[in-house]
Amino acid sequence: MSRLKLLFHVNESDKWQRAFVNITNFLNDVGQGNADIEVVANGEAVLSFKSSSDQLNGTTSGSLMGQMKKLSEMGVNFVACRNALKAQSIAEESLPNFVTVVPAGITEIAKKQTEGYAYIKP
Repeated sequence: MSRLKLLFHVNESDKWQRAFVNITNFLNDVGQGNADIEVVANGEAVLSFKSSSDQLNGTTSGSLMGQMKKLSEMGVNFVACRNALKAQSIAEESLPNFVTVVPAGITEIAKKQTEGYAYIKP
């Protein structure tokens, strides 16, 4: 099987858990290392990053940031929209080091789709 490419788009905070379940189920099915997975967060979903440094300093595997960190260690890339971060008054420097910031989430989504990524919106 050729390497699969998935793009998860999360723009609502209450969709994070569904995205994590989808990603985990997918990785369990195809095997870690057999896919390129990126999660783009924009809109109000970036609010989940607001207290990321506090959550990460005492990370528990059940916390939102703990789950993100665990998935990032499995090769999942997390991307945050700079426009959304600005709109929510979240400093880029406060984000965990496994989160990459892009100028516009919508542009990142379009780029990934032209690169053959399957678009998934939990």
